[in-house]
Amino acid sequence: MKHCPACKRVEPDDTLIYCRADGTPLVNDSGSISADAGTIRFGSMTVASEVETSVLSQTTTDADMNRSTTVLPPQSISANTQELSKPKRRKAIVVRAVVVSVVLALGVAGVLVVSAYLYLLRKNTAATSPAIQSVAVLPFRNESGNADFEYLSDGITESLINSLSQLPSLSVKARSTVFHYKGKDVTPQRVGSELSVQAVLNGRVTQHGDQLTLSLELVDARTGNQIWGEQYNRKSADLVSLQGEIARDVSNKLRVKLSGADEQKLAKNYTANAEAYQLYLRGRFYWNKRTPTDFKKAVEYFRQAIALDPNYALAYAGLADGYALLSSFGVIPSQEGTPKAREFALRALSLDNSLGEPHATLGLTLTDYDFDFAGAEREFKRAIELNPNYATAHQWYGQMLAYASRSQESFAEFRRALEIDPLSLPINWNYGKSLYFARKYDESVSQLKKTLELDANFYQAHISLAQVYQAKDHYSESVEEYAKAEELFGGSQNAKVMRESFARGGWQGFLRAMTAKNRPFSLWFRHFATFHAELGEKDKAFAELNKAHESHDSDLESLRVDSLLDPLRDDPRYAALLQRIGLP
Repeated sequence: MKHCPACKRVEPDDTLIYCRADGTPLVNDSGSISADAGTIRFGSMTVASEVETSVLSQTTTDADMNRSTTVLPPQSISANTQELSKPKRRKAIVVRAVVVSVVLALGVAGVLVVSAYLYLLRKNTAATSPAIQSVAVLPFRNESGNADFEYLSDGITESLINSLSQLPSLSVKARSTVFHYKGKDVTPQRVGSELSVQAVLNGRVTQHGDQLTLSLELVDARTGNQIWGEQYNRKSADLVSLQGEIARDVSNKLRVKLSGADEQKLAKNYTANAEAYQLYLRGRFYWNKRTPTDFKKAVEYFRQAIALDPNYALAYAGLADGYALLSSFGVIPSQEGTPKAREFALRALSLDNSLGEPHATLGLTLTDYDFDFAGAEREFKRAIELNPNYATAHQWYGQMLAYASRSQESFAEFRRALEIDPLSLPINWNYGKSLYFARKYDESVSQLKKTLELDANFYQAHISLAQVYQAKDHYSESVEEYAKAEELFGGSQNAKVMRESFARGGWQGFLRAMTAKNRPFSLWFRHFATFHAELGEKDKAFAELNKAHESHDSDLESLRVDSLLDPLRDDPRYAALLQRIGLP
C-alpha cells in the first residue's frame, strides 16, 4: 500500500510509482519512497503509456465532492496533434519520440519532463482553441423513471437557454427549435449541420426523493468529440443556485469572454424559494404546450409561485405571457385578457426592469389592443436591447412593422428571429404573413408551405395560405385551405359546408355561404369583411370591421396592408376607420 505525501491520496496498487492526481512520487506505508522510483519498471505497461495515463486519464474531485470533472484522455491529445498541419505533425511525432527516449535514459527526471511536456501541450492546445460562438442546448432527458418530472428536465433546459441567451457574444438556439429534437436519437453532427451551431450541450436529469443529479456533456458538433463533461449532485432545494452555477460553467467551457455585467446576469437568481421556482417551471411547461387548456394550467401555476414569493418577477412575466396568449388565441375576450397581460408585465418590470420579455409583451398589447404602433416600437426596441437573442421580440416587432407597411424592416426582424429560432412555427408563419402583406404572394406561399412542413396541423398557416390563394384568384386552393383550417379547429361539419358550397356554386357560392346569417365558422371579423368586400357589399364589410374595432380584435391591425380589403379603400369610411384606430 502506498500514499501520496502531497495530496494524501491512498493508492493500493503497488505497481504505480507516481500519484495519479499530482504526479508526486508515491511513498510506501513504511515511509520510504517506492523502490521502483527512478527505474523503468511500470508493471506490464510501457513508459510513455503509463506516464500519459497517470497524468491525463484521471478524474479529479472538487473539495465539496459535489461534482467531478473529466479531463481529456490521451487519445484526445493525439486527435489534436493529428489536426495540425503535416510539417507540424511530423515535428510533434519526433518530439514525442525524443521525450520517451529521455524517459528511458533518465528515469524519474524523464518522467517529470514528460509530465511537463504533456501539461504544456494541453495548455497550449486549449489556449489556441477559438471560442465557441454558437450552441444548441438539446432538451435534457428525464431519467427519473417518472413522467411527472418531465417539467423539471424541460424547465432546466429552458432556463439554461434563457441564461446563455443573455450573453451578446454567444448565439443560442431558442427553445422551440431545439425541442423539435426532444425524444429523438440524433447525433451532434446532425444537429450541428441542421442548426448551424459549433457545439451541442446534452443533459440528463435524475431525481430520487430530494436528491437531484444533473449530468452534462458538451460536444463538438463537427467531430462529435466530447469537449467537457460534468455531473452535479444536489438537493432539490439547491436547484435555484445550481442553475446559475451550470450557466457559468458552460460559458467557461465555451470560452466565452464575460464582462462583469454578463457574470451578474448568469449568477442572478430571481427567487430564493425552491418550491416557487419549481412551480414557475411547471407553469412554463404548460405554457409551451400552446393549447387553451394548458394556458389556463400555466396561469394557475404562475399564481401559485407568486403566492409563495410575491416578489418573483419571472412569475409575473409568465402571467403576462399567459394572459396575452389566452387573448390572442381567442380563449378569453381581448377586453378581459389584454389588460391583465399589461398589468402583470408592468408588475414584473417594477420588480426587475432588466427583463426583456415583459417589454416585448407590452409591445404586443400596444400593437394588438391599443393599435399604438409608436409605443409598441419603443417597447420592442427596449426588449431587444436587453436581450438581443429573444426571438419572440424580433418576431412581434417584425409583425408590427409589417402592419405599418415597413416591409424591408419587417423582413430583417423576421430573418433575425429565424436565425435564433429556425424551427419556430409562429415565427415561420408570421414571416409568411408579412410577405403576403407586402404582396409578395409566391414567396408567401413558399414560406407558409415550409411552415406546414414543420407541422401540417398548424391551422393558422392554413388560414393565411387560404388568403394568399384568394388574393391570387386560385379559388379551389383557397377553399381547401379554409376547410382544412376549420377541420383542425374542430369544425368538420363547417369544412363540409365550405367544400359543398364551392362545388355547387363556385367561388360566389362559397362567399355566399361564408357570409350567411348565423354563420358558425371560426374565422375572425376581418375575414368575413373581406368576403363581403369581394361581393361588393361595402356596408356589411364596414359593419364587420366596426365590430372588430369595438371588441379590440387584434386581427384588425392589418387593415392598412391586407390586399383583400382593396375594394374598400376608396370609401371615406375606410380612411375614417384608419384614423380612429390610429394606424399610420
